[in-house]
Amino acid sequence: MDRLSNRLFPIHPDQLTAARSWVDHGERTPLKPRSASSVVLIRDSAVGTETYLSYRRGQSPLGVVGFPGGSIEESDDDAVEWFGPTPLSWAKALGVEDHNLARRHVLAAIRELFEETGVLLAGPDASSLVEGTNGREWMKAREAINEGECNFSEILQRRGLGVRTDLIKPLSHWLSPDFAHRRFDTHYFAAAQPVNQEPTILASKGVWGEWRWAAQEVERRNTTQLGDEVGQPNTVGCTLSDLAVPAVEIILEKIGSSRGCIAYLSHKRPVKVYYPQLAEQNGGLMLEVACPKLTEGGSAQRGR
Repeated sequence: MDRLSNRLFPIHPDQLTAARSWVDHGERTPLKPRSASSVVLIRDSAVGTETYLSYRRGQSPLGVVGFPGGSIEESDDDAVEWFGPTPLSWAKALGVEDHNLARRHVLAAIRELFEETGVLLAGPDASSLVEGTNGREWMKAREAINEGECNFSEILQRRGLGVRTDLIKPLSHWLSPDFAHRRFDTHYFAAAQPVNQEPTILASKGVWGEWRWAAQEVERRNTTQLGDEVGQPNTVGCTLSDLAVPAVEIILEKIGSSRGCIAYLSHKRPVKVYYPQLAEQNGGLMLEVACPKLTEGGSAQRGR
């Protein structure tokens, strides 16, 4: 079993008032979190293991810069062709009792990945995968899902596709801090970049999305290079901790410590819920998270 150590992370400036109010006025009943899913898309490159990061508009509980993902929707209960582990198997893997909830998390993960990046983990059968999802018709389908004009299940049915749930792996389970005004109960998944599919940002709402070398982002986490390259008013001059929630930063560390895609995806992880808590530190407030000390999938990839 992985040994745990307590880690401290800064609170995003937009959340400091809420955090301080939570402390000053006494703890209250936290808002009920919305169920959400997020997918860590990874690939091997000449320099090391890379992951796809994108800019997230608004005050997303998944961070200003993070992995594709979002809330579970009613349509995630729609009937779809399903390849891979059963919802019952997924419930066990995710550590949840309700197999219907597990199914929603898995379908939401695949849906959000397609909507936000165009990467579609679906095929006509249990051993095939759709190719070339960067065309105009695929973008129209993504936009239609985003605008609520049609459901993900309709896109799949029209093309005779089923979701390949065997192509994603459970990573971790995170709860937003109690004081947050928007809270997520998020299951993170990982998937390798499919052959002949390349992520792109959504034409109407996408701002920035890029493959980033995980080990390098961790190595320069205290610089503002990532935020400056994203180039948005709320990213310029910001460090990784300013931009990303603790879940994203820790996952980047684990990817950077792996020997590659296969090693990272095949690493066996215990079912654990990460629940950041407020902690006083030098007169200020920080987020404290109990995290595993061990690397995942090998030795570290050092930045060059």
